[in-house]
Amino acid sequence: MMDTIDVTLELASQLETLIRVRLGGQIRDIRVVCRDDGLVLQGRSRTYYAKQLAQHAVMEVTSIPIIANEIVVF
Repeated sequence: MMDTIDVTLELASQLETLIRVRLGGQIRDIRVVCRDDGLVLQGRSRTYYAKQLAQHAVMEVTSIPIIANEIVVF
């Protein structure tokens, strides 16, 4: 039986993979952090558009709220 930590890590990993596949490498160093109150997206992007696409990709597949999009546009 999987415990809560394993499920949380698996969810974060699946969401990171989803973003990589959907955005074709537009987000670098993508990381999804699962907190008690929701998700935090982290990474680096060249455009605000890609940052927004990453957020919407996650919103399409989970009802867990995104409490922060900390993807940095550089």
